[in-house]
Amino acid sequence: MKRYLLLCCLFFAVSAQASDRPNIVFILADDMGYGDVQALNPESQIPTPNLDRLAAEGMTFTDAHSPSAVCTPTRYATLTGRYCWRSKLKRGVLNGYGTPLIETDRPTVASHLKQHGYHTAVIGKWHLGLGFQKDASGQWDWTQPLSYSPVDAGFTQSLVIPASLDFPPYVYIDGHQITGKPDRVQPARPFPAYLRKGELGSDFSIVDCLDQLTAKASQHIRSRADQDEPFFLYFPLTAPHKPVLPHGRFAGKTKLGPYGDFVTQVDWTVGQVMAAIDEAGLAKNTLVIYTSDNGSFMRRQSDAGQVDHVSDESIQAYYEGNHKANGPWRGTKADIWEGGHRVPFFARWTGTIKAGSQCDQPICHADLFATAAELAGTKLPPADQAAPDSFSIAPLLHDKPDQFRRAPVVNHSVNGTFAIRDGKWKLVFSDGSGGREKPSGKPFGTPWQLYDLDSDPTESKDLAETNRELVEKLGAELFRFLADEKSR
Repeated sequence: MKRYLLLCCLFFAVSAQASDRPNIVFILADDMGYGDVQALNPESQIPTPNLDRLAAEGMTFTDAHSPSAVCTPTRYATLTGRYCWRSKLKRGVLNGYGTPLIETDRPTVASHLKQHGYHTAVIGKWHLGLGFQKDASGQWDWTQPLSYSPVDAGFTQSLVIPASLDFPPYVYIDGHQITGKPDRVQPARPFPAYLRKGELGSDFSIVDCLDQLTAKASQHIRSRADQDEPFFLYFPLTAPHKPVLPHGRFAGKTKLGPYGDFVTQVDWTVGQVMAAIDEAGLAKNTLVIYTSDNGSFMRRQSDAGQVDHVSDESIQAYYEGNHKANGPWRGTKADIWEGGHRVPFFARWTGTIKAGSQCDQPICHADLFATAAELAGTKLPPADQAAPDSFSIAPLLHDKPDQFRRAPVVNHSVNGTFAIRDGKWKLVFSDGSGGREKPSGKPFGTPWQLYDLDSDPTESKDLAETNRELVEKLGAELFRFLADEKSR
């Protein structure tokens, strides 16, 4: 009898522990700027009621950073907890035919959670390389299963497109299988509906892609409602990245051209996911995180006389009096300046995260791994084995900022330029933007730039010349991280 009672106690203890582990839904927008969300930019004319609701019902992080100012490296760091510049990809991004970037023996947040009893799924844009096969003549063989897909990176279920929606091949991959063999060619198109020429799958509609992925994600959430195991859903969106092709029902919803309309579709997408969570009765046990992989590609113009996206949709820029896609921050996607990587970041966990709260601590997407591990009640592997640059933000979610410890955040640009952020100070290891804004500069080109982001958030006053000791100190920190292969 005593043995039976002991087994019952153990059973209920394990059940209670499992029920305390939250589901985790991580929504990663593609190229959405800080200023695109009204909750962060009250002057924005783009309605974002669902993102505003997410902010009102959860925590807003005002100093959140993507690990890179472009797509692929951010996704690598988000899933592995390891800065991408430690991998073989030192600059730029993969294309749709790229080979797998995540090392075969590299743990991911998905593989870690799966190992500890989570159901794991990815639905959306992958952009980390896949194992497409070729025939004897060296041509792509679309009839063959892929040799590598997200299933090999720890995901129990996977429905993805290869890369950004402007990169061919335009196909869906379910597990290791292409769902619709390419039977036609998508012609190249200019901005805003920017597309590269390439193979188009028989079941693929570019304008319907985001809707289809949203329906699959919502369906997946509802299917997990009556399951015992907690789940992790990684939902990387295809928008508002190019092609700027909002579905027809969103056309004209704003007065800011196709880009503004596309942002409203992203907001609607988030609303669909939140509705699925709420209707399934999962809100109190589900952590929802929404963020973006980098800043917006929409440039800012200061001259009201210049033609912008409002008057000519083929222009990839807004007059700042019409819209500031990256909010107050300097620069754009690809840059090492704040506009390249300071992004929206909201977290909702009903009943746990204080509604309407705000956190001003610098954090990074690489922190997902450590955060998920702590919330799942698991032990994070040593830094030389996994997640070497990941720090748990769980204390911040629980409103215990005094318990949060993080090494300085390291930022990276499209051309391989580094920056390090320690408190209010940011040191840029370049003589330019590191990206698209002029001057672009070169990695480690001098003079380096030092900014006090508390007093100068727009990075307009370089203080490097008068603070040489601080420059040397921050430089030494970065080089230590480079040499140690870890920052935690």
